[in-house]
Amino acid sequence: MHLLSAKPGGFVDDEGIIDLGQSPADIIVLAAADSLLSALGQALDAWQTGHSPSVRLANWMQLVKPAAYDLYEDAVLDKPTQKGRAQVVVLSLLGGQHYWPYGFERLQAWAKAKRNRHLIIVPGDDSADPEIMQASSADQISVQRVWRYLREGGQANAEHLLRFLDHHYFSGVDDWVEPIAIPNALMVLDGNATDLHSWQNHYQAALTQGYPVGLVLYYRSHFQSGNTQVFSDLSNILLEQGVVPLEIALSSLKDSISLELVNTLIERSQAKVILNCTGFSANRAGSPDLASEPTDFQSAFEHPIPVLQLILSGSTEEDWQGQTQGLRSRDVAMQIVLPEMDGRVITRAVSFKALSHFHEQAQIDLLRYELHPERATFVAQLAKRYARLHALPNAEKRVAFILANYPTKDGRIGNGVGLDTPASSVNLLRALEQAGYPIEDVPEDGNALIEALLGAVTNNPNTLHQRGCWQSLSLNDYLEHFYQLPIEAQNAVWDRWGPPEEDHKCRAVDGEWRMMLAGIRLGQTFVGIQPARGFNLDLAANYHDPDLIPPHSYLAYYFWLRHVYQVDAIVHVGKHGNLEWLPGKGTALSEHCWPDIAMGPTPHFYPFIVNDPGEGAQAKRRTQAVIIDHLMPPMTRAESYGDMAELETLVDEYYQALGMDTRREA
Repeated sequence: MHLLSAKPGGFVDDEGIIDLGQSPADIIVLAAADSLLSALGQALDAWQTGHSPSVRLANWMQLVKPAAYDLYEDAVLDKPTQKGRAQVVVLSLLGGQHYWPYGFERLQAWAKAKRNRHLIIVPGDDSADPEIMQASSADQISVQRVWRYLREGGQANAEHLLRFLDHHYFSGVDDWVEPIAIPNALMVLDGNATDLHSWQNHYQAALTQGYPVGLVLYYRSHFQSGNTQVFSDLSNILLEQGVVPLEIALSSLKDSISLELVNTLIERSQAKVILNCTGFSANRAGSPDLASEPTDFQSAFEHPIPVLQLILSGSTEEDWQGQTQGLRSRDVAMQIVLPEMDGRVITRAVSFKALSHFHEQAQIDLLRYELHPERATFVAQLAKRYARLHALPNAEKRVAFILANYPTKDGRIGNGVGLDTPASSVNLLRALEQAGYPIEDVPEDGNALIEALLGAVTNNPNTLHQRGCWQSLSLNDYLEHFYQLPIEAQNAVWDRWGPPEEDHKCRAVDGEWRMMLAGIRLGQTFVGIQPARGFNLDLAANYHDPDLIPPHSYLAYYFWLRHVYQVDAIVHVGKHGNLEWLPGKGTALSEHCWPDIAMGPTPHFYPFIVNDPGEGAQAKRRTQAVIIDHLMPPMTRAESYGDMAELETLVDEYYQALGMDTRREA
């Protein structure tokens, strides 16, 4: 194990311990929220004079390992300060004592070891935790006051926290005031509190043009610490993409006051989509462990509009780029796994932590959230498309239904696990037809649908050049989109598969090279066969190789759907296709990840068997899929049919005739 210097975001390297490199001080504040540490740093700048106690700020997430904490205690807590005064440690413990049991126990032992040591432990959220607060060595009135200072937040409260500690423990000037309450939720515009009338005036031109409204929800702590530039930048990108942003800073989606404001503004602004930047789950449903009780999910929002989950990574962009899984476990848990419980559409990481500056007095790197413009643009385009789905009349909506095909034999088209995919597709088409979607000539049943698909090219390499094709993409049009990909992606496809003319689905038609696309059009609704991930390969590798990048024909298929036919949504029918298994990060995909390259910011719906949430999660996290669960089919005897049934009857007759009728034996 080796010694590491602290890194932004409080992430803990598995192969070493963190040395914060701090010297002793009179007041030490340990917190997990970088926004809180930033607010305290700003307060320290406004307050500290030559007579003030010295202050150190630290992210206790960097001290989680026992060796890291022991090093910090020896270097900072056990050493005397320059003036030899008392020491005060304030611990804001997010998640309770079980999140940091070693530090929780050791700090109590530290406080008891010598006189003039004062320990104040408070919850890191708005929920009171008497157990950890009573573990403090300070009186409970002071502990409660410190907690309120930290929870109300903002520079003013942070400054008066320091003034209170100075007066109470170091006989400083009595110039502190009680914690100042900040509203649980408020509208924000350009980093400042605002109201609906001012917001409407600011965006009057865009609202007049009919731009849809998207609510941007984030924690109030960002507003309190002045960390709002990232959301102002996000709002600017949303507006560029045709969505009017309405920012709301709130304490929690479980807070009734916050929810009341959000639901009121959804109604008054006629918002069409929510972009949620808060973590965890707001689901108040009963425990799913109680199998005897049906789950009655209640959305936090009164209006049925889509909720996109945006990810504010707790790590740096460099760390994200280097992670094959995309996010570290803490971000996955708080910003993906728990929000999934609320049915949110998982999108992308739109911001990362970056160094703001080194605070000399507090001896800490203060951090800020920094927007990733390209990823934010992806999410803004997705939000615009969801809003368009809401506003567009059904008769004008173009939808693509994609059937899986593995192995790439004609007999395996639409091979959804536990689902009669062809018959289900016909049922879906009929339902949409009745709802006014532009669908014509729906096949009579699932067999008729498959026969219609077999009337043109499929993925079968043996019949590719023998069948006709209902739609194709010219090589010039394909390359126009291909050359917009990152250069590394272009080179990877070219190196693996060669030029597009060598692709097995590329044909020369009237002297022009074109990519053949498998599928049929029923009115303006497309029903197609998902292309193979490769050709001239072992079938298992073709489907499951985690490193196999898709060929030109695969990209051409999705490029045509998105850019030429311009579908408003894609439905992959049945478990499971191959799109969500393409190479790339496990979560928080980048523009270099192949599901992102193929699918783009397109609304995605996915009927999927209910008993396989693990593989369904791949589609949710890597292709922004809305999983629509279907039940498992009832168990029944398969029995024999057709020629096999006739053969079984003859065998039974033969067995019965043995030893009874020699003529029948012959």
